[in-house]
Amino acid sequence: MNTVAAIQMISTPSVADNIATAGRLIERAAATGARLVLLPEYWAIMGLSDTDKVRCAEPLGSGPIQEFMAGMARRHSVWLLGGTLPLASSDPARVVNTTLVYDDQGNHVGRYDKIHLFGFTKGTESYDEARTIVPGDTVGTVDTPLGKVGMSVCYDLRFPELYRAMGPVSLIVVPAAFTYTTGKAHWEVLLRARAIENQCYVLAAAQGGEHRNGRRTWGHSMLVDPWGEIKDVLAEGEGVVHGDIDRLFMDSVRESLPALKHRTM
Repeated sequence: MNTVAAIQMISTPSVADNIATAGRLIERAAATGARLVLLPEYWAIMGLSDTDKVRCAEPLGSGPIQEFMAGMARRHSVWLLGGTLPLASSDPARVVNTTLVYDDQGNHVGRYDKIHLFGFTKGTESYDEARTIVPGDTVGTVDTPLGKVGMSVCYDLRFPELYRAMGPVSLIVVPAAFTYTTGKAHWEVLLRARAIENQCYVLAAAQGGEHRNGRRTWGHSMLVDPWGEIKDVLAEGEGVVHGDIDRLFMDSVRESLPALKHRTM
């Protein structure tokens, strides 16, 4: 078995403050024995306005956010999946909302750009990520010592075809900043559904609390096993959830209920 951990944060408009918080929580996650650690979406900046992240965008391969992630992976000998950070795009008014993967030596070994951009309006609550984010167009997977990992981000969770396109994986990761409204209604059931239908583990790292910009995120970072059981969860506040990836248990689920083999479409 291999231990994985998800970090929950309440990110602020300060990149420096968020880096300090993430560093402390990565250290805590590593102390649990985790070999793979996942940060939440927007961990590096949750700005007072959507355009704040554009001003903090980094080119791929350089910048304080990426240097921090590479350094922490190397220092703690963990595979670090960097939630999302803003990478510069060809459009100066928008960024790419990107998950970067670093191996336990601090090498950049994988990338996934969020494909599905969140849009939601209900009463006074309104979001439109397309105004400041360029969508990705490529399914993201990465081979790790824990097996093949499928990458997704937040709103992607509502699109099961993305997960089927990954092929069989041992672990799906979902860094997120689900709103309180949508998270309360759908977060848990969607995470459990993705685990059950893909017969794999799902590790979700969320933002979880009241942010300085007035936004409230749902939290409930969790690890779900291939049978849909929640192995660990943190409702609100910053912290770490962790648990084991048991390949023998996953194989037994797939053997006793071979739904992946029974697919016809």
